Amino acid sequence: MRSSRYSASSGGRERHVRTKKGKKKTDAQNLWFLHWLMAACFLVLFATGAYMTDLPEEVTYGESLYGFHKTLGVVVMSILLARIFVLLRVIQHKYRRRQPNLTGEWLKTFAFHTVLYIFMLFVPLSGYFCSNSHGYDVVIFGTGIALPDLFPENKALADFSTSLHFWLSYTFLATIAVHAIDQWKYLRAQTRRLYKALISQKSKKGLGRRD
Repeated sequence: MRSSRYSASSGGRERHVRTKKGKKKTDAQNLWFLHWLMAACFLVLFATGAYMTDLPEEVTYGESLYGFHKTLGVVVMSILLARIFVLLRVIQHKYRRRQPNLTGEWLKTFAFHTVLYIFMLFVPLSGYFCSNSHGYDVVIFGTGIALPDLFPENKALADFSTSLHFWLSYTFLATIAVHAIDQWKYLRAQTRRLYKALISQKSKKGLGRRD
């Protein structure tokens, strides 16, 4: 009886652990999905923003392109809120039973990602500021629905808001480039480790067969 009780208890505990692990994996997967979704959105924002810089006023699709660009900026801010929520859940699960190891590398990574998140918020927000200060509404693309103004119309700040949005955007783009290079180095190192591990495993299997 004791053995069966222990088995049932152990099995229940194992299922509980599996459920918790599955939950962690789901949160991590959601965070990864939101990461690449935002990356795709920002890629489109940078491309359309750069294209609109020298866009002639007489083109017929200019207003639609501006509307699409502004709407995507609002969408990015909405996705960012979801991403922060999921990130906090992942952090909560990861550090529930242990504190982070506050090494220099950890602090550097934390600071750099904090800067990325600040840019993710302030780049689209500066675009909103730019539109409102020039006296333009942020209209949801294809609907004609204008979102509430977050900033008052201010012609004195119009040029400043344009410059602010421009420089924040390109500084963010440079930061993304640094992040991409850093991640590429990390992925290369991980690939080399995996390749060496596979070669080592194959060598051991070959020696075992010979014996």
